[in-house]
Amino acid sequence: MNILLVRPKPHRDTIGLQSIMVCEPLELEYLAAAVQANHQVDLVDMILEKKPLEYFIRRYQPRVVGLTAYISHINIVKGYAKIIKGINPDISVVVGGVHADVVPEDFLDKNIDYIISGNGIDSFRRLINQIEKNRQGMREKIIRGSGETEIPPFFPDRSITEKYRSRYYYIYHKPCALLKTSYGCPFTCTFCFCRQITGGKYRERDLDNVLEEVKQIREPEVYIVDDNFLVDPRRVKRFCDLLKKHGIKKKYLIYGRANFIVENEPIMAEFADLGLRAVIVGVESPHARELVQYNKKSSVEINEQAISILRKLGIDCYATMILGIDWDEGDFRELYLWLKKQRLRFVNLQPLTPLPGTPLFDDYKGLLTVPREKYEQWDLANLVVKPTKISLKRYYFNILKVYFLISLSPGSLRKNLKYGFVPNFKLFLGVSRITWQYIKKILFPSS
Repeated sequence: MNILLVRPKPHRDTIGLQSIMVCEPLELEYLAAAVQANHQVDLVDMILEKKPLEYFIRRYQPRVVGLTAYISHINIVKGYAKIIKGINPDISVVVGGVHADVVPEDFLDKNIDYIISGNGIDSFRRLINQIEKNRQGMREKIIRGSGETEIPPFFPDRSITEKYRSRYYYIYHKPCALLKTSYGCPFTCTFCFCRQITGGKYRERDLDNVLEEVKQIREPEVYIVDDNFLVDPRRVKRFCDLLKKHGIKKKYLIYGRANFIVENEPIMAEFADLGLRAVIVGVESPHARELVQYNKKSSVEINEQAISILRKLGIDCYATMILGIDWDEGDFRELYLWLKKQRLRFVNLQPLTPLPGTPLFDDYKGLLTVPREKYEQWDLANLVVKPTKISLKRYYFNILKVYFLISLSPGSLRKNLKYGFVPNFKLFLGVSRITWQYIKKILFPSS
């Protein structure tokens, strides 16, 4: 049976990191590995393809099309499903991904046959078996998993993205492969969507198995996409020991918490010697009150110490910041001065976004400026809640202002030159696209 897996291209109104990074669709590579033994599986990455979806449907003649999606892709995949059914109504259209795990009802559509919610790999495999045996497939439209976090007993099939692999990157990390070593997060930040996906559970892969996968990755850069790789000091230390034991020479980008960095500086130093190049740190706020509100179990002082330690060890800090709905001009000014004081070059500024499925959503659903159904703008960059102290125009203006003051400071530009002209030029083009999207928001805030 022919199966076509499709990664959708974001909507033009989505302000996304796809302008400065395009990583491999790891979830689809796992699906391919799960069913390829008995089926012909192909993958199309619509972010990188120039031809329309219709071309690939006619070329591959699939019996099943599997689509992965975030919340911002919902209208896109519904449009894809309509195109697919228009070509051949007998094709089964299946949608999954992190948003379908938590709010599958958002994908209900006459052209979508199945929505996989939880235990995606096992649920997809069972569905494929049913479709092969019985063209009617399964009776239910929403296929719900058991709720247990699933750890695949096999590696993703990276060969299915062979033609795209040289084009996958994350900012200055290119070419870059993705690696998943754990599922969920043991912490309980109020804004976080990750815990909703795994039902609040946290599970880790066996590290010997992880190292066998690392050996098979040919890219020099590895982006470990665990929700938080820096959880257990013993596990991180053993990971370092295994890298040394196997003589693996690669560069790494990870997510990690500030308190781990502060409490385990020797481990971070060892990891740096073994290739740790950057850590994405959920700094979130320069205000102590907001860290309490977000239940970060950290402090401004700990964040500052972590940033200092990373700088001392030569590890780039990619700081993610949440911008409060109640911020005024003074708060943005304080943010800029704090970021400048910390000498941060890479920041991701996200307006507080109460995603559907998180505890925050009910608190803010009466203040939405973007309807739930305008999914493409639920991207953690568009402002979906009405600010209480300044206008939408001023809010967007201040986001752009802080970005430029930090990213285009002489110190930042000088240090970024070490990555070479070509990566910096590509980053400039990507940032220019994002900048234009923000300028349109400033000029036409109701769009």
